[in-house]
Amino acid sequence: MGGLRIVAIVLIVAGALGLAYGSFSYTKETHTAKLGPLSVSVKEKETINIPQWAGLAAIAIGVVLLVTGKK
Repeated sequence: MGGLRIVAIVLIVAGALGLAYGSFSYTKETHTAKLGPLSVSVKEKETINIPQWAGLAAIAIGVVLLVTGKK
């Protein structure tokens, strides 16, 4: 399998996942304070929305790369 073909398949899979889920979230630690034996930390949950056009564009580019890569 060539490198271009692998990139095309990854784009297609990523685009399909983006369309299926629509968003993903992660937790990041923003503040930490340590006062003697006491430790306090603040964690924020961030959500990233994936636009439908981005998923469709990734799938389309992946398909184009697969088709043109065979020549």
